[in-house]
Amino acid sequence: MQMRGYLGAVRDAELADLQAAIQRFVRGEVRTGNAQFCPSSAQLCIEVRERRVMRELMAKRAMQVPVKQATG
Repeated sequence: MQMRGYLGAVRDAELADLQAAIQRFVRGEVRTGNAQFCPSSAQLCIEVRERRVMRELMAKRAMQVPVKQATG
């Protein structure tokens, strides 16, 4: 039953976002109620969504930074 919840929560997620979210849970970087238990599907979904937002912001920022041209 828990697996169905996880799969439903991440069905439309990008693999990179899912991997980043899971790594944050494994490292204990996500603030949850009790780190002794697996996260709920809702907690995983929230973290995946936050990773997506961060990835999109980083990509947007990278496009806005002017590229310095090498002169020689």
